Amino acid sequence: MNVKIFGIPNCGSVKKAKTFFEQNKIDYDFHDYKKLGVSQQNLEKWCKEFGWEKVLNKKGLTWRNLDEIIKIEVKDAASAIKLMKDNTSTIKRPVVESAKGNIIGFNEEEYEQLFI
Repeated sequence: MNVKIFGIPNCGSVKKAKTFFEQNKIDYDFHDYKKLGVSQQNLEKWCKEFGWEKVLNKKGLTWRNLDEIIKIEVKDAASAIKLMKDNTSTIKRPVVESAKGNIIGFNEEEYEQLFI
C-alpha cells in the first residue's frame, strides 16, 4: 500500500501518524510542506474532500498569532487556500493519502479502521 503523509516533522500529530505506520509495518512517503510547500491542486482536493473549515487549522498557534484582519478575510475555500498556500503551518496535520482512502488529523481508531 502506498501511503503519503503530508505535514511538518516536528508536529506531534505527524509524529504519532509516522509511529503508527512504522509499528504496523506500513511503508509511507513523507512530504514536508514546510520545506517543499504544498500545491494549489492538493489544497483544492483536500478542501473539496474534507471541507476547507477542517483543512484550515484554527486551533493552532499559527492561526491564533495571525493578524485579525487576515483571519477576517478567510471566508471561503478560495481565501482559505490562499492563506494555507502562503502559510503552510495553518494546514491541519497530518493529511494522509492512500489507496484505501484519505484522512486528516490523527485518530488511532480511525487509522486502525482504514489501514489495518
